[in-house]
Amino acid sequence: MTEAAELPEAPEQARTVFGEYFPEAVRYAELLADAGVKRGLIGPREVPRLWERHLLIPEGVTVCDVGSGAGLPGIPLALVRRDLKITLLEPLLRRTNFLQEVVELLGLDHVTVVRGRAEEMLGKITPVHVVTARAVAPLDRLAGWGVPLLRPYGEMLALKGDTAEEEIAGARAALSRLGVVETSVLQVGEGVVDPMTTVVRVEVGESPGGVRFAAKRAKAARTSKTRRRR
Repeated sequence: MTEAAELPEAPEQARTVFGEYFPEAVRYAELLADAGVKRGLIGPREVPRLWERHLLIPEGVTVCDVGSGAGLPGIPLALVRRDLKITLLEPLLRRTNFLQEVVELLGLDHVTVVRGRAEEMLGKITPVHVVTARAVAPLDRLAGWGVPLLRPYGEMLALKGDTAEEEIAGARAALSRLGVVETSVLQVGEGVVDPMTTVVRVEVGESPGGVRFAAKRAKAARTSKTRRRR
């Protein structure tokens, strides 16, 4: 069994970010550093970095955290933003079990855990305003999973590294086919985390997923209506 890594003390900036929910944020970090490592949800080397990232989302929107894993960035976002309706989407059972435990333990009534792959969720979950994702895959593949889950004119926010600009350039054709109309690189967390977090913002037009997913979306809508009539 993997040994739990030592969790560093929460930085003072975390109190500013999480406010009244700071105790819940500390508890979640403790769960990640202990059960999260023991269950193989995160690696021991990630524990010292648990307090380093911060992400801002518009008010009152729906969010799907794709490939949520141990709940990053979905759980920290849920702790500070009770106005959001957040879906944690994860295909592995052991991870969804952990996520459900965390949601119940921390009283996150605005969070839903769904087990499944993003590419199988079209028509099964309501399209969202924002998709979030860590750097779990190259940008073109990540967009292929996340963009079709968006509402028209929604956006995907992907946590990336120093090669973000290069990834956008290499994925531009694939992003265009998915209905992406705008891409940008943001540096977030100024004055809160050091170094700041690099986020790739991918904005879509009226057809998320592009022509490729238009027929699938229409079929899913027809299937959903049929089920409701029954």
